[in-house]
Amino acid sequence: MITTRDIAERLGVSVSTVGRALADDPRISEETKFKVRQAASEMGYVGNRAARMMRGASSNVVALVIPDIRNSFYSTIAHELSKNMEAEGFQLMLAETDDDRMVELGHLRELSATRVAGVIIVPTARPHSDSVKLLRTVPHLQLLRRHPSLGSQWFGVDDHEALRQATAHLVTEGHTRIAYMGGPEELPTGAERLRGFRSALREGGLPEDSGRTELGPPSSVDHGRQAMRRLLEGPDAPTALVLGSIQLTRGVLEELSEQDVKVPGELSVIGFGDEPGFSWWGPGLTTIGLPIQEMATGCALWLMRRLKTSPGNDGPYTSVSPGSLILRGSTAPPEGQSSS
Repeated sequence: MITTRDIAERLGVSVSTVGRALADDPRISEETKFKVRQAASEMGYVGNRAARMMRGASSNVVALVIPDIRNSFYSTIAHELSKNMEAEGFQLMLAETDDDRMVELGHLRELSATRVAGVIIVPTARPHSDSVKLLRTVPHLQLLRRHPSLGSQWFGVDDHEALRQATAHLVTEGHTRIAYMGGPEELPTGAERLRGFRSALREGGLPEDSGRTELGPPSSVDHGRQAMRRLLEGPDAPTALVLGSIQLTRGVLEELSEQDVKVPGELSVIGFGDEPGFSWWGPGLTTIGLPIQEMATGCALWLMRRLKTSPGNDGPYTSVSPGSLILRGSTAPPEGQSSS
């Protein structure tokens, strides 16, 4: 590894001169700075960021802490955030929790130890008290999910309205046996999406408890498949299904294809999120689109502004973006019935 001593020996100057030149110290002439930087580049010198941070320098790393990188929402938003951060001279680091609060705590401890500049986090359902304490020491904001213990800076989706509109579409088509599959109510997103589903049933003149629900781990494709099998069993199987998770949607589509269920003839389906394959699955999946680019840009701009201001200026901030119902071919009136 090339060191500042190697550069100093090549140029015939002191190690302290090299260090000051690389740090853009005003005591060093522009000519010397140019020679040092040129030699450093030619020799493949890489600065020791850890050493600089020990001397009080700040990190240029922003962490994105998410439940599941396989979820296209999180991978896409990571891509968008990375581009936005890079434009401002920051690098994005990913940490995956698998919705385990102890894994989440471990990541936050490591990030704190490396003096990460900021954190964007999709929190677990019940963050550890030590996670709460650690996040108080670093600029951070919550994405998609919001936990009251982690502060009042949050960028999310209007989950209630998105699911209400999707379910209302099925009610308008004439469905009365509508099922919902989503995450558990202990997650704020899960609770809001379930509330939106039930609101649409009530507004459509159906009992709130008339719709069957399957709640479980939102990042599990396998749970989606198993829950779909359960919903298809028995004489009271639903004629329509609305989903509240991308991974559950993937599991459902796999199971429906395997069982050769006719969509929308036997079952109307509204998915969640809009992965590339959803548009050409079967008749084309009607689904709830998510404002990924809008959220990523908003998160990046807020955090960059926060990092450039004095500590303690973190006033409450909430940004709620609407979802959108993307109509394709996977919904229709129940067999033998025309829509009103």
